[in-house]
Amino acid sequence: MKILLTLIRRFEGCRLLAYLCPAGVWTLGWGATGPGIAKGATWTQEQADARLDSDAMAYYMATIKASPGLALYPEIAQAIADFVYNLGITRYKSSTLKKRIDAEDWDYACDEIVRWVFGGGRKLPGLVLRRQAEAAIIAREAV
Repeated sequence: MKILLTLIRRFEGCRLLAYLCPAGVWTLGWGATGPGIAKGATWTQEQADARLDSDAMAYYMATIKASPGLALYPEIAQAIADFVYNLGITRYKSSTLKKRIDAEDWDYACDEIVRWVFGGGRKLPGLVLRRQAEAAIIAREAV
């Protein structure tokens, strides 16, 4: 889980006061969303860290469930789990990226993942860097 936690921390950052992300979703801590996260919500650092640990494991397991073959490639699974953490399991399940991952078509998976760089209708430099980092892990570990 080290790769996944490193990616999330690097690209989400941590905010202890809820904020609207570029896609217009209330977000808190290390990129957490969902019930109870709304304008004015606050967490302690300990709450944010605990939620990150819990969410990271949940997203990793959801990723493995969606693409069982990734169990053979734990580092790639963590890179894809970061993608899922950022965009959600529903979007992953219906994506061409998932088809490429399930086929172990690593080159095309790298090409596909770097396309997911838009938030709120805009190309976001942070997403460009995040997708490049995920693609680099896929390329490195698929050898």
